[in-house]
Amino acid sequence: MIPRALEKKIVSMVKVFPVISLTGPRQSGKTTLVRALFPDYHYMNLENLNDFSTLSEDPLRLLRAYASKGVVIDEAQKMPDMFSYIQVIVDESREMGKFILTGSQNFLLLEKITQSLAGRAAILHLMPFGLSELAHSDRLPDSLDRIMHTGFYPAIYDREMEAPDYYPSYLQTYIERDVRSMKNIGDLSLFQRFVRLCAGRTGQLLNLSSLGNEIGINYKTVDSWLSILETSFIIFLHRPHHKNFNKRLVKQPKLFFFDTGILCSLLDIETPQQLSTHYLRGNIFESFIISEYVKMRYHEGLRSNVFFWRNNTGNEIDMLIENGEQLKAVEIKSGETIHEDFFKGLSYFQAMSGIDPKNSYLVYGGLSDYERKKGTVLSWMNIKAL
Repeated sequence: MIPRALEKKIVSMVKVFPVISLTGPRQSGKTTLVRALFPDYHYMNLENLNDFSTLSEDPLRLLRAYASKGVVIDEAQKMPDMFSYIQVIVDESREMGKFILTGSQNFLLLEKITQSLAGRAAILHLMPFGLSELAHSDRLPDSLDRIMHTGFYPAIYDREMEAPDYYPSYLQTYIERDVRSMKNIGDLSLFQRFVRLCAGRTGQLLNLSSLGNEIGINYKTVDSWLSILETSFIIFLHRPHHKNFNKRLVKQPKLFFFDTGILCSLLDIETPQQLSTHYLRGNIFESFIISEYVKMRYHEGLRSNVFFWRNNTGNEIDMLIENGEQLKAVEIKSGETIHEDFFKGLSYFQAMSGIDPKNSYLVYGGLSDYERKKGTVLSWMNIKAL
């Protein structure tokens, strides 16, 4: 098993919270991780009909018995009534780390936790592998385009699968199981088309009306379907920074995919060679860098703290990292050769906002790091330095 960066945070939270909630996309490695960390805990999977029916017969008695040595419950959101019983048990015993709850439907699981287990549960997210996890295990593919095309889902590396063999089946299963269970969507083929349209708009400002018009659905349906993709950790919306530096700012978020392997599959990019010349390669690279940073935050038990900035004349910063009152400005360019034009956005933002060049970065498609007058140049391999 490839070691996961989130392990350290889970182990520390088990000591101070009675319940650990672990969400993340389907097949991101949640079950493998918790079973490795808690081998002596009783394990139940509520997608298994036998486990579900067994627990349904007498949930309070069984949960109390399982909790005596600890219990891992996979897909916990499948049994909503269970959360009230867990609340009773943890309030009675006050023991830490006895319940480990996992789920691939983030919204449904968190809804139940906020209703019954607020203040009693640590909420953590496990995403597919990050760059550093694969690098430390000597499992990184041999080029940037191959890395982006392969993506980061554990099954590909555990089973040594090719990305074009894995992602179409993953997406089909996701749509037929998770999407159907979350929303009553009559025409799943229309939803599939919608997801492909989203892939074609990665890195662009989100226009709900345009998306809906293209496939004949209304604004509210587009918003609902996007929430499904967000809840399932397929996409994330990159929000504009709220502070107005005396300029009119755009208000729409940008749409990105958490995994570039899924993104390439949806765009019918079959090989790394096709990706190298694809017209959306720059947008895919931007999605790759921002999602890698967000994954690093999640795997440290932290929330996302990234935004973008863009005014109505088209001046833009791809990623603003907000740490308290401090901002870091990050431009993202997929090219391997550094051009002076790469710093145009940073120069404008420095002049307009007063941000120090020491807090300005250019992440690019090359392998070397440099110090420049207008900011620090970082390789895509070294985004942990941000």
